[in-house]
Amino acid sequence: MFTGIIEAVGQIQTLQPRSGDVRVYIKTGKLDLDDVKLGDSIAVNGVCLTVVELPGDGFWADVSQETMRRSGFTELVVGSRVNLEKALTATTRLGGHLVSGHVDGVGKVLSRTEEARSVRFRIEAPAALARYIAEKGSITVDGTSLTVNGVDGAVFELNIVPHTLQETVMGDYQPGRPVNLEVDVIARYLERLLLGDKAAESGAASGINMAFLADNGFLKS
Repeated sequence: MFTGIIEAVGQIQTLQPRSGDVRVYIKTGKLDLDDVKLGDSIAVNGVCLTVVELPGDGFWADVSQETMRRSGFTELVVGSRVNLEKALTATTRLGGHLVSGHVDGVGKVLSRTEEARSVRFRIEAPAALARYIAEKGSITVDGTSLTVNGVDGAVFELNIVPHTLQETVMGDYQPGRPVNLEVDVIARYLERLLLGDKAAESGAASGINMAFLADNGFLKS
């Protein structure tokens, strides 16, 4: 698990195709690796990767086909800057929100607007994720825990302060850029719990529809 508070910005140093998937070497910059050992988890742009080698100034990790399908990892090239966060510990401050490091889908930056010293971004999420995104709720974008400032269908807005722009890759964002999205895990569990016994039925994983909520009294005033 992670908090969504980015600890450092790293850089993709090497990408090696390996029998259908990829092994990646990431230089970690100011990220302290003194307490990292083989098998530990590090989030890279919100993707939880397992450390398989520690050469000193970074780490190697394997990226599976599943990860490449689910995330924007295929958009990364040698030299790409990436957000980094080590897995939380029992003594870590939970400054953001609980983040699993399992990307739910890839969104797209629609616009970037200067607003005083901040920047307002409009990002379009995949339609299937729209129901999990709520105004003033939490969302993870490329591993960064953020507050949703507005929602219009599958499009949401973020107001990003100068510190976040400087300490994450969000300062690089321009319209058209793909971004990894992870919705609030509480929303996902709540949806599943509301299915009740229907959760065991085939197709239940597609989520709750309005008819189901009405039939079970959740929409009664």
